[in-house]
Amino acid sequence: MKIQPGGSQGGEVKFLVGALMTLAGLWFFFDSVHFTTARMGLVSGAIHGVRGHHGGGGGDGAGGGFAQTTSMGIVLVPLFIGVIALFFDVRRTWAWVVTWIGVAILVIEIVSRFRPQFQVKGSHAILLLVMIAGGIGMMLRAYVDDRNANRAGKRR
Repeated sequence: MKIQPGGSQGGEVKFLVGALMTLAGLWFFFDSVHFTTARMGLVSGAIHGVRGHHGGGGGDGAGGGFAQTTSMGIVLVPLFIGVIALFFDVRRTWAWVVTWIGVAILVIEIVSRFRPQFQVKGSHAILLLVMIAGGIGMMLRAYVDDRNANRAGKRR
């Protein structure tokens, strides 16, 4: 099996070295990203924002107000209602729709709480960026060299 970047022979070593450099750089990049979680997600934050503006209970939720304690529970209401309806009559289409909407809201809420933090030394950041950019450059060079060699071969 021959590897033919650009559709012709040659350039395999440049391409593979570039691919390895790029993959290593991406590995170091993603290894430097740490995730924390926020207090509120997209849905519960929106609910909290609406309740926080309309009356008592601390605007940012720091005081343990009503919105802070109930916003996550409100996110579960559609799922709860959908499951009840499914146990009552599984053939109801609306029950399936409400259940899947509840699952979607729950997934959105969980994922929206993720907060990525890039924690890397400056020298490591430069190294991983050089590896990624250099690797992509080598892969592109292998592609262009192969394309030019292929054109030169067709002219003869």
